[in-house]
Amino acid sequence: MCATCGCADEAAVRVLGPDGVRHHEHGPGQEHEHGPGQEHEHGPGQDHEHGPGQDHEHGPGRTVVLQQKVLAKNDSLAAANRAWLAERDILAVNLMSSPGAGKTTLLERTAADVGAELGLAVIEGDQETTLDAARIEAAGCPVAQINTGAGCHLDASMVARGLRALDPRPGSLLVIENVGNLVCPALFDLGEAARVVISSVTEGADKPAKYPQMFRDADLVLLNKMDLLPYLAFDTDRHAADLARISPRTRILPVSATTGEGLPAWYSWLRQRPRR
Repeated sequence: MCATCGCADEAAVRVLGPDGVRHHEHGPGQEHEHGPGQEHEHGPGQDHEHGPGQDHEHGPGRTVVLQQKVLAKNDSLAAANRAWLAERDILAVNLMSSPGAGKTTLLERTAADVGAELGLAVIEGDQETTLDAARIEAAGCPVAQINTGAGCHLDASMVARGLRALDPRPGSLLVIENVGNLVCPALFDLGEAARVVISSVTEGADKPAKYPQMFRDADLVLLNKMDLLPYLAFDTDRHAADLARISPRTRILPVSATTGEGLPAWYSWLRQRPRR
């Protein structure tokens, strides 16, 4: 179990490459495969650092220590991912939101409009199914599917496996569509160069205030489904004020992934974003 949030460990994780074939990590006679240049590293939920005379760190009072170990190990793996991506001049964006905010619809539209120009490739994170990956692939974009089972977030180890399965070309844009959740994904560095959060007008304006960790580290917030704003009691001023209080540096772009409103500004942001 993940000590941070209680989700399942990586034993239940499945990775499917663009060919739709499951990528097995351990073939006959093979050692464990991990991030480029990395030795064997257990991901979150697989912390086995018990030296001579050491006990497993279980029970009240040990949770914070174990969480620190989990996140420190993840950060080490994320650094290796980041170095691998930087060597290939690949812009990696961690795309996060609650379920149903419009991540996949945004990626479909992005793939159709500028996917070829930007060399868009996607690592798709879901607990189960390949439904969203199929939608993105149908839009003309190479995609690797990561199913986390009971896990509520992607971590750096999973993304390293996704990178091997997808093998994005140098100079391309990689978007990592995280599992829909406004809590745990914010805690795990994946090796990305930028974090983008989608906040939908259908969710209510209070999300930055209620989930500050998610919004505090965002480089960009896309306020999606603006085409529905006339029909909803969504306070855009409150949403903007709460975000400015939590993260003054974070920019908001109002968009509609359905109608295309505001998307040219999103594409421009992607074009101008530094790779590291």
